[in-house]
Amino acid sequence: MRTRTLTAVATAVALASAAGPLTVPAVASSSVAAQPAAGSTAGPDADALAAAIAGLPDSDATAALVRVGGTDGSWRGSSGVHDLASGRAADPDALFRAGSTTKVVTAALVLQLAAEGRADLGRPVRDYLPELIPETYGQVTVRQLLNHTSGIPAADLPGDTFEEWYAHRFDLHTPRQMLASATAKEREFEPGTRQHYLNINYTVLGLLVERLTGHSYEREAARRILVPLGMRHTHFPGADPRIAGPHNHGYQSVARADGTTELRDVTVWGASESWAAGDMISTTADLERLLKGLFRGQVVPRRQLEEMFTVPAGVPGATMSAGLQRYVTDDGTVLWLKTGGRWGYNTFLGGTRDLSRTLVYSVNATDAKGQGMNPVAERVVRAAFGW
Repeated sequence: MRTRTLTAVATAVALASAAGPLTVPAVASSSVAAQPAAGSTAGPDADALAAAIAGLPDSDATAALVRVGGTDGSWRGSSGVHDLASGRAADPDALFRAGSTTKVVTAALVLQLAAEGRADLGRPVRDYLPELIPETYGQVTVRQLLNHTSGIPAADLPGDTFEEWYAHRFDLHTPRQMLASATAKEREFEPGTRQHYLNINYTVLGLLVERLTGHSYEREAARRILVPLGMRHTHFPGADPRIAGPHNHGYQSVARADGTTELRDVTVWGASESWAAGDMISTTADLERLLKGLFRGQVVPRRQLEEMFTVPAGVPGATMSAGLQRYVTDDGTVLWLKTGGRWGYNTFLGGTRDLSRTLVYSVNATDAKGQGMNPVAERVVRAAFGW
């Protein structure tokens, strides 16, 4: 598998500025903790997976938590440190910022409402949210929001550099403010003609969930998905910029004026601008439950579930479906996945539709918003799928 094609697997918004030479504080690196499936005689390449996350912390990541599953066995591993100051081993069961994997939950909620006859995917979203969606965007359908073909542009946020974003990390943003900012602009393209992956689509869907249910997005997500699947450690932080519970720290590589680089702790950072598009906090075990429950038809009825495995036809270069991304490997294997990136944290959940091989990871990347795929994450994906 070529590196340039692997990069396409990890879709993340490119926000970070380039980092200079790195000076990593001296810490004691933890050994890799791995656990193969009991009684398994075949399956994931344990040696390759252990090697993929060995040697952390390094210039690319400070910790990694990995779960590989499937019909032929499973593997669990962790490496790196809880934090650079103490150097103690990373917590393998830690909470982390799950980023845009939140969209999987949001899409599932909307598809449940469609199954109940409360949402029509082909209907303009303005019919449901008339006071929030201006006439300019009156033809955008619910389905076009789900598959990122709406043409609604991104909302404006303060700052253009990491230091500016860092200074505004505790700012609070409401979904309605984000939507108003986005829809005040001209549309990017005619709805349904192009695909542009943007958080604003799922911000609108979160508001739709609230309108149709009369309850908060967080309550519906917990009632309909988290509780039934046993995702006991997953939550939505709201205005709280902290990770409430055991977690490994996240760091961002930041260039100093003298040409050296610091690893700045970015663990405490508000995520209100992401909301239903990316503010979820979870664990690898919980995300594995979500992945398996979803693909088995335990979350969304089979008919509506097809939306998650359908890329819009007639849209050049489209790879995103409702909440997921389709990726075809060089040998023709089709993977369905979702990535996420928050400062200090990269996340992945995905696998084959028949669940013969699955992967969930959290990598504490030192450039989690960078343009390319994190080298540690790339090694994990290669090892998990045998590339």
